[in-house]
Amino acid sequence: MSDYLVKALAYNGSFRAYAVRTTDTINEAQRRHQTWRTASAALGRSMTAGVMMGAMLKGEEKLTIKIDGGGPVGPILVDSNAKGEVRGYVTNPQVDFESNEHGKLDVRRAVGTDGLLSVVKDLGLRDFFSGQVPLISGELGEDFTYYFVTSEQVPSSVGVGVLVNPDDSILAAGGFIIQVLPGTEDSIIALLEERLKTIPPISKLIEKGLTPEQILEELFGKEHVKVIETMPVKFQCTCSKERFADAIIGLGKKEINDMIVEDGQAEAHCHFCNEKYLFTKEELEQLKELAK
Repeated sequence: MSDYLVKALAYNGSFRAYAVRTTDTINEAQRRHQTWRTASAALGRSMTAGVMMGAMLKGEEKLTIKIDGGGPVGPILVDSNAKGEVRGYVTNPQVDFESNEHGKLDVRRAVGTDGLLSVVKDLGLRDFFSGQVPLISGELGEDFTYYFVTSEQVPSSVGVGVLVNPDDSILAAGGFIIQVLPGTEDSIIALLEERLKTIPPISKLIEKGLTPEQILEELFGKEHVKVIETMPVKFQCTCSKERFADAIIGLGKKEINDMIVEDGQAEAHCHFCNEKYLFTKEELEQLKELAK
């Protein structure tokens, strides 16, 4: 099964819901960044939430999430858009700990709780929309829930999970976001809250092979879910050698000449996908001609 996301309504339009499988996507991030288990879980949860938040956008809109809790993994950055494309990285990928008291990866210890979760949305307008909230958990699902309630004033429930194999590859990853729509009766909200207390963790549902549709059926009951749209999800970086070349041109003739004299070449590194681009002396000479 390839990764994909489902958008749905539940209980006759009382809830808007998203569910996603991101196993392959997070595996790609793990492979590129060589993250260890706990760092993989932190990055995977962040990217899973990010791709669902991206699915709430339209057209060419995009968003950036930054999580900086002061923990050993350092800041986590995630970019996503309305097309199901997501990329991300942790500052310190080689972080791992013993399991916590619940026998799970200790994401809270890796991320930390002394800091902020920030979201910046580029909606194609002159000004960006930005919101930030203090980290309340470090487990990230609760932190994204708190973000929606506090920053966007949308009562929500966010579940994100990542299971990691002994060889550091990703066994299962995915998540859901449920949002209460205006006018929903308190009794229906209470019904969902009780159901959320009893279902297994999201990563366990994906490990069992449940599809995003089946996850929503598990949350709401099959008869209460109406799927609106499905979309493929993948790790996708926007970097390229051409983009880095434009950035080098923007440095100006003097800076480029210094590169040529001192190193005879230049190497550009993309933090998001870990790709490296080498510019030879001849290529730098050509870029210097285009610079001011």
